[in-house]
Parts: sequence; C-alpha cells; structure tokens
Amino acid sequence: MGKVYLLDCTLRDGGYVNDWRFGEKAIKEIGRKLAQTGIEMFEVGFIKGDTYDPDRAVYPDVDHIKPMIQPKDSKMKYVGMLDMSSPIPLDRIPPCDGTSIDGIRVIFKKSKIHEAFEYCKKIQELGYFISVNFVGTDLYTDKEFIEGIELFNQIKPFAVSIVDSFGLIKRKQFLRMVYLADNNLAEGIALAYHAHNNLQQAFGNAEALVEMNLKRDLIIDACVFGMGRGAGNLNLELFAEYMNENYDTNYKIEPMLEIMDEYLNEIHKSKFWGYSLPLYLSAINGCHPNYAIHLAEKDSLTVKSFNELLKGMPDEHKAIYTKERAEQHYRQYQENYLDDKEALQRLAAEIEKKHVVLLAPGKGLQEHKEAVLKECQKENTAVIAVNFLAEEFDPEYIFSSNMRRFAKIEEHTEKKCITTSNMKDCKKSDFMVNFSSYASKTPEIMDNAGLMLLKVLIAIGVKHVSIAGMDGYSAYSGNDYIHQNLVFDFSKEAELRNRVISEEMRELKKQIDITFITPTRYRV
Repeated sequence: MGKVYLLDCTLRDGGYVNDWRFGEKAIKEIGRKLAQTGIEMFEVGFIKGDTYDPDRAVYPDVDHIKPMIQPKDSKMKYVGMLDMSSPIPLDRIPPCDGTSIDGIRVIFKKSKIHEAFEYCKKIQELGYFISVNFVGTDLYTDKEFIEGIELFNQIKPFAVSIVDSFGLIKRKQFLRMVYLADNNLAEGIALAYHAHNNLQQAFGNAEALVEMNLKRDLIIDACVFGMGRGAGNLNLELFAEYMNENYDTNYKIEPMLEIMDEYLNEIHKSKFWGYSLPLYLSAINGCHPNYAIHLAEKDSLTVKSFNELLKGMPDEHKAIYTKERAEQHYRQYQENYLDDKEALQRLAAEIEKKHVVLLAPGKGLQEHKEAVLKECQKENTAVIAVNFLAEEFDPEYIFSSNMRRFAKIEEHTEKKCITTSNMKDCKKSDFMVNFSSYASKTPEIMDNAGLMLLKVLIAIGVKHVSIAGMDGYSAYSGNDYIHQNLVFDFSKEAELRNRVISEEMRELKKQIDITFITPTRYRV
C-alpha cells in the first residue's frame, strides 16, 4: 500500500462560504495549528486576481503568500490553487526557493485541459510540485478521462485528482473512476480525491479509496469542520480519526478542534454549511450547487416544484451556473400562463367599489393593531391578507403567490383565496390570476406578493388601497415579521429590496392611490 496524505483545504475551498475573509490573524493561526496536527499538506488559499487583502486567503501572486506561512513547518507541504478559468500571469510565479509555497494545484474544466497542460508544464519547470485537478471528473467519458490522464503522464505531475464538483458521485461510480485512473496513471503519480458532500458520500468514498490498498500514494482533501459551500466537504477531524484508528497514524485531533472553536464556529452560525434538501436536489439532478443555493434563498418553491424546475433545465445549463440563468429558469417555471379574464371579472364584481385594506405580515400590524382594526372595520371594506392567515384581523380574502406559504394556509382557512398560476399544487383557489401578468421585471422582487396584489387591484379597477404591515426590510433577520413562522431572511439584501420595491410602488401609485396605516421603510 502506498502512503496516504491528508490535505487540508479549509482556507481555500471553505473560503467560498465567507468570501475567504478569515482575517489575517486567523489565516496564520489556522496554518500554525494545522502544522501541529501532523497532516502532510496545507492549501493556503487561491492564487488569483490582481489585488491583495491580508484578511482574505486569496493572493495575486506567490510572494504575497510568504508572510502568511512563516515560519514554515518542515514536515508539512504548503500549496496554493490556481484556476484555469482565470489563471494569473506566469511572471507572478517566481522559481520555487522554499520560502513560499512548495506546490501548486491547478483546477480546470474539460474545455481548458490543453491550456492547463501547457500552464502546468511551465509551473513545474519553475520547481513546484504540481497537482492536476479534473473539475467535474464525472462529466468526462471514460475515453476522455483516460486521454486526459495520458496527456498529463507526459509531465509526470506529483498528483492527479478526481474532483466531485457537484457532490453526486456515489461509491460504485467513484470506484470505477479510481480503477480507470490507477490503471492509466504513470507509475509514481499520486491519486487525489476532492469531495463535496451534497449526497453525504464524501467520507464513504474516501474510506473506500484508502481501503483499496493501491500501490500508488493517495491524497485525501478535507476541511476542518467540513467547511465548504452548500453541503460542505469531507471533515478533516473525522477522517484523521479514522486514519488513526485503522492505519496506525498519529494525527493530533485537538488542534483541529481548536480551529473549529476559535475560528470557524462563529462563521458557521451565520453562514451555515451542511446537508440540506435543496443541495440534495441539485445533486440528484446533476446541477451546479449554486442553483440550489440561489433558488433556496427565494423560499418560494415546494420540494416538488424545486425538483421539477431543476429536472427541466437543459443539460448544457446544469453544470455552468450564472445568476442570470438561474433567474431565467425560475421565471420560466413560474410563468405558467393562465387566462384569468373570468377570475378578474368575478373579483372586480365583489370588491371593485369597496374600500380595500391590504394586510402584509410585518411587525407594524401588531405594534399598531388598534389603528389597523379600526380601518378594517370600516363600512363597505374588503380586507385582503397577503401570504398569511391574519386571524386577529378577520380578512375576507387571502392572497398568495408563494406555494410554500400557501401550503400552510389552505387547509386552515375558509376565507376566499386569490392565488397565482405558478402555484401548480394549489388545492383551494377562488380566484386564480396569471403569474406573469403581475410579476415584477426586477429579479430580486419578481414574485413579491404585496406588489403583485397591488397590480391585481389595479387590473380590476380599484382606485384606492390602505396598506398595513408592509413595513419593508431591516438588516436584522427575524425582526420584520409579525409571527416567527413567517420569517424570510432578506437581511443581506434589505437595502436593495427596499429601494427597488420603493421604485416600483412609486410607479404603481400613478395608477392607484396608496395610504399607509402603519410606518414603512418604503419611500413611496
């Protein structure tokens, strides 16, 4: 059996969670404590971009890494990572003299393999050991993977890595890749494995790889606390313990626990990583995990809808994420066209000439309850609650454009329900209106229910509306809603949402007179 090396990539791959902003002291201390553990390799961060900030584990060149890793531990190898999607100029990589990193790992997509080969060859000539990382290895056919291995055999890198970019490679498929790699890699090249944990396969696959007892050396990537975007990565502390118990290694676990306690625990509280349903769905549908993260933040799709949306995306879009593409597919899914002429006529007949009160679920409802009740109890008034039951105000109607919210409402109300056509699983609807007719053109607020209802009211001829509980968003999660079970966390984009909603409401005010019963952050 060859030697098994453990490589920590907390600062690099874990850095996706917090934009690599660990702080200068933490970067240095994490490296110092990792040296105490006895692991063999430490990935200090990304080598990319043009600017340097000592508080981020991102470096525009090799020289800026030096002060972050001094004094170096002679028993541990220090490496950085380069991405062939945006490689730095080679003149920023001086010959290796032992004062900075010892090796460089190069990641590349299938389309960049030949550029990566030439780049790696030049880095190797500068004296660094090279690890060649096949991004999305499962996207290669057997023939393409073997041809890629044979290409890099020409320069004999230190290692070639299987990379489970989307966290969806299960053991049977993984072992097939290992077999292909082991039987085609030149002698002396180590085989590495970089896991993501969307389907919770990271530990089992790494364990299976070690237990194959291959003659060649192995490198297992892991992060302290499993830190990593979305579902995270293989936990270094868990796998080091496994190696200690089964292979007579002597990794020290306590310094890893200190890193968790002193530097990562606070990050985890505010920027959670770990197993989640959206990331599971992205993995089983072969989608980039960023689609799951982006769509989950909307908090508007049921599990069935989430799965249908991802499943229906074209294969060529699934592997390459952009925010614009995610919004495009979300809008296409939501725009399930419906001819709502008849529903609008019926709704207009009921409330067109009434005084309309719109109740949104902001805290202002509770803080100004008496004033709101007084408005709701006026003669000839139609009260419409938005995405919640509002039982204490006894609304006549409930409006919803969000299936997740409405699923908790429809079985608990006898009120008349106005719903939008994107809600395919809706069982109770008295008036269904066409989603795309009332959706905003601004992606961040495309399905904002308050705005959609205002547009519906305009469509049926309502001339004046009084609004309560449409408070706007604050920078503090959980502070904006009348009930905790209604909370959406928009704290990170509160200022943006308040601005674009205000802009849209000012336009709507040209068509309908708007009065606020409760205070609001919207500038209307």
